[in-house]
Amino acid sequence: MRLVLALLLLFLTACSGQFPQSVFAPRSDFSTELAGLFTNIFWWAVAVFVFVEMLLLIAIARFRARPGAAHPKPVHGHTALEIGWTLAPALILVFIAVPTMRAIFATSGHAPEGALRVEVIGHQWWWEYRYPTLNISAYNELHLPVRTAIQVDMTSADVIHSFWVPRLGGKRDLIQGRTNRIAFRADSTGEYWGQCAEFCGASHANMRLRVFVESDSAFQRWVDQQRAAPATPAKGSPAEAGERVFRRSACIGCHTIAGVAQGKVGPDLSHVGGRATIAGALFPNTTETLHRWILNAPSLKPGASMPPQNVSPQDLDALVAYLQSLK
Repeated sequence: MRLVLALLLLFLTACSGQFPQSVFAPRSDFSTELAGLFTNIFWWAVAVFVFVEMLLLIAIARFRARPGAAHPKPVHGHTALEIGWTLAPALILVFIAVPTMRAIFATSGHAPEGALRVEVIGHQWWWEYRYPTLNISAYNELHLPVRTAIQVDMTSADVIHSFWVPRLGGKRDLIQGRTNRIAFRADSTGEYWGQCAEFCGASHANMRLRVFVESDSAFQRWVDQQRAAPATPAKGSPAEAGERVFRRSACIGCHTIAGVAQGKVGPDLSHVGGRATIAGALFPNTTETLHRWILNAPSLKPGASMPPQNVSPQDLDALVAYLQSLK
């Protein structure tokens, strides 16, 4: 009974979640190609399994031991049979190899001319996205226009990572000093979850990512927002007090805020208030999680480079108000 309950709990856990990371719900040409290849190979495997098991059952029924029955006569040198069991696997392999090779070339990672290029840099344990042609950057949350060819060039700032958004494309390793590529065209707007798929240290499981596929107009609004300078806090507001706290704290040495700081250790915070998540897309970007993250990031994300901050409750409230104003 306990085993049954444990298996049921495991099944329900695997199927839970509002945003499933499923390769069986493709939303791009790349993932559709892979899903089709999987389906093709799966049904060939089913056919082989059924045929072999059928022969096995026939042999068991027909040649089973019976009292007084003579021993079955072995078959040697049956030319037609030998040709058949040699050709059949060869033909099956051809039927699998041809679509496999076609899928390999179709997903080789080179987008057509004029594709939107995105550079992905993996860090322990967060993602940096650069849009060279748009002259903007993003962090942990990747925004893309729907039905537009995308060229993703990937590398790592430290150890090996692996970029994987199951519903949009296959895995690609990020290796320091090398650029790997993936190209796809998302066919549906929506929010797609992904994660690092290569063990990269203590918080590997916490290195998540989100991809927002948007209409052309929504994507352009987001681009305009990223290009704009962060809002200046109103005089006498908690956000203005928070800016002063930021300027005199250790934050200024690690993070960039346009016009305020030029730190390069952690993610750029110029538009952090406009992000849905923080900490490598691990937590929702709320007042409570910002408080907890600033006070003691390693307690929420093991191995995080951001040390605990010794700030008063009043300064912490002001700092959070300032970060939330940066949209």
